[in-house]
Amino acid sequence: MAPQMSPEDSIALIKANLQEVLNPEIIDNVILKEKRPLKVYWGTAPTGKPHCGYFVPMMKIAELLAAGCEVKVLLADIHAFLDTSIIPLEQVAARAKYYEFVIKALLTAVGVDISRLIFVLGSSYQYSMEYTRDRFKLDAVTRYHTALKAGSEVVKTSAEGATIGGLQYPGMQSLDEEYLGVDAQFGGVDQRKIFVFAIENLHIVGYKLRAHLMNAMVPGLGDAVKMSASDADSKIDLLDNSADVAKKLKKAKCEPKTVEGNGVVAFVEHVILRALKLKNAGPFIVERRDQEPLSYESADKLKEDYTADVLTPQLLKAAVTVQLNNLLAPIIQAFQESKEWQDVEKVAYPPPAAKVKKEKKDKGDPAKRAAAAEARKLALGEGGVEKVVEDVKKLDV
Repeated sequence: MAPQMSPEDSIALIKANLQEVLNPEIIDNVILKEKRPLKVYWGTAPTGKPHCGYFVPMMKIAELLAAGCEVKVLLADIHAFLDTSIIPLEQVAARAKYYEFVIKALLTAVGVDISRLIFVLGSSYQYSMEYTRDRFKLDAVTRYHTALKAGSEVVKTSAEGATIGGLQYPGMQSLDEEYLGVDAQFGGVDQRKIFVFAIENLHIVGYKLRAHLMNAMVPGLGDAVKMSASDADSKIDLLDNSADVAKKLKKAKCEPKTVEGNGVVAFVEHVILRALKLKNAGPFIVERRDQEPLSYESADKLKEDYTADVLTPQLLKAAVTVQLNNLLAPIIQAFQESKEWQDVEKVAYPPPAAKVKKEKKDKGDPAKRAAAAEARKLALGEGGVEKVVEDVKKLDV
């Protein structure tokens, strides 16, 4: 356990701020009976560039670390290749390293000890004979529609249907629990069907049941259901400067008196309030002109004031801008001080190639053009096309 944290407090923090926990008794048994730290894994495929939406799972990982857990982050490079096979494996490897830099910086920004944080590349064991054999065993007993249903919330599909690579997700993600040697897996509630697949199928290859911790899905800053790397209006980059953060938050969708589906309110609830608590930094303060500032330690009170229009969108956005820039400042500083991180970024996310402007053809001297036109006109009556070509060649246009 973490210093000065009782087993009961540790369990409470592990289960806090989640939408659902499957098989919670496994967590209790490890901490209360086996009296050892809970081992948890969270996986992420290093594809798009991480954005501020990553603060949401990082808050839970930070809480798990604060509760004394050992947390393994699976950098699922093989999954990333299955997602984006047009990207060379060398670039996927660079993206995995970029993600490691980002995750460490995110957790450090909220003041947690990352000494029990372990990074594992999927390719470090997913190519092994043992893993491949187990994957074949699961494939042999998994029907197509079962795999499709299990991965339907997270597997990318085309108009023609899911790829064979995408259908590998449920089996691989389930086997990762065994090969990473963990007691529990953490993810978003969008992965619930994959978690259930693991519960129902891992025993077929002789492996034990795990607990599953699920975050709620947090709305993005635009109309998106969640903050997405592919939706520029719904995301704020982790390396955005303070002016860009302010500009994007100013444009963010934030309906007055409405908390349901409000991405700004959700970000305060799921990120800022929890980050302030982890850092022991006091309440969330909202400054008001010519009035006493508003102060919040709970999301319930904030939502109550927002619904009553005591807390307006303008006031909320201004306060979120301050707090988010405070969170991003050490991340930006870490990036600026690390040449290795900067070099990795260039390989992982190279800037798009500049468009080459087509050179305009030199139409030559105006006098020559006029003479050539006259030659063509005369030639049409005396010698046809052959005469035109001959006269134009003589003019050297």
